[in-house]
Amino acid sequence: MSAGAVSIAPRAIQAARGTPAPKIKDISVIESQPAGVRLTVVKITTDQDGLYGYGCGTFTQRADLVRPAVEKYLKPFLLGKTTDRIEDIWQSCYDSSYWKNGPVLNSAISGVDQALWDIKGRQAGLPVYDLVGGKTREAADCYGHADGAENAQVIDAIKGWQARGFRHVRAQIGVPGMAAYGTGAGGTTMQGLRPGPVFEPAYYTRRVIKMFEAVRDSLGFEIELLHDAHERVTPNQAVQFAKDLEKFKLFFLEDVLSPEDIAYFRQIRQQCATPLAMGELFNSPHEWTPLMSERLIDYIRVHVSQAGGFTPARKIAILGETFGVRTAWHGPGDVSPVGHAANVTLDLVSTNFGVQEYSPFSEKVQEVFHGCPVMKDGYLYANDAPGWGIEVDEKAAAKYPFGSNERGERQRLNGGWGEVRKRDGQVIKQ
Repeated sequence: MSAGAVSIAPRAIQAARGTPAPKIKDISVIESQPAGVRLTVVKITTDQDGLYGYGCGTFTQRADLVRPAVEKYLKPFLLGKTTDRIEDIWQSCYDSSYWKNGPVLNSAISGVDQALWDIKGRQAGLPVYDLVGGKTREAADCYGHADGAENAQVIDAIKGWQARGFRHVRAQIGVPGMAAYGTGAGGTTMQGLRPGPVFEPAYYTRRVIKMFEAVRDSLGFEIELLHDAHERVTPNQAVQFAKDLEKFKLFFLEDVLSPEDIAYFRQIRQQCATPLAMGELFNSPHEWTPLMSERLIDYIRVHVSQAGGFTPARKIAILGETFGVRTAWHGPGDVSPVGHAANVTLDLVSTNFGVQEYSPFSEKVQEVFHGCPVMKDGYLYANDAPGWGIEVDEKAAAKYPFGSNERGERQRLNGGWGEVRKRDGQVIKQ
């Protein structure tokens, strides 16, 4: 090798490696409630001018706890670290608390993790989906939420989603006098032995069966229907409910059991073929791994920030691919647009994608978050800009502090949920 070649080699190596890896200069938390739901976003600023990233750390029911988890524990732990080792940072954040798998810490880690992926995409000038193998589809097929006090109202609501191009719709119905989940219809006039909202599972399951009879009679079997039980039935009732719904050929029945009762999925699987979705409350591999490896569910429905961010969610998707379980990431209004961008990215890169829950982005949300994924004919399209493609207007975010537009019980409980009880006064899972 000539002397000239030797002198050129170090420069060539340096060019191939690019600029030095950015270091974490600051970590801040953006809290905003533009549309009635408390949203938490973590912003990581690097030592390179103009290079930063956003991650969703939303945990609405205990929203105020995420900020101190980030600022008091993760920030001092991470300042000065390079942003390029995302996996190493995730593992060290997860292990540094010793006590693991809680929704507060997982949501805080999620904010950091997603922000690091955003930074990586901005560095590369690529959307995150191109950093993990690229698209396997053009857009994510979504489902909307239809509800009503009576069957006719539910049917009309489903037709409304169909008119917008949706092929999948979740159907919920009110139970007269009770606090049914997924619908404001039905009222809470029934009196129990304790004050407050009342719910009786047997009334609910019978009413849902009649609803699906009416919907299928009216709309046939071309529309894919879903339903969310929201863990409000006992394990034995869950088995019977899934069997009774089998003839309506649902796309899936969601959260028919609580995480504490997941062993009963074996009984359901043995007795019927109703497709099952589970996981929005999961925050530990001990919960999703047995259900997926034993093929006891058909759709894994994890809330990405609850599980710890994009990094673990990507692993969950790959695990599902191995065992024939499809994805259906939790996507309600209590996910920030940054989180929705992470969801649709996972949808695009996972061959075992199933369906994506959709919640529209209001004008106020889009005032704060620029570059939201775009809905067209029931398909959600990712922003093609680098990273997540989302920019946060922090001045606009400050216009909607936590507590904005909260009333009654939500205001009294600082954004949290109240309680629902059976007629005899026993509190139920909700």
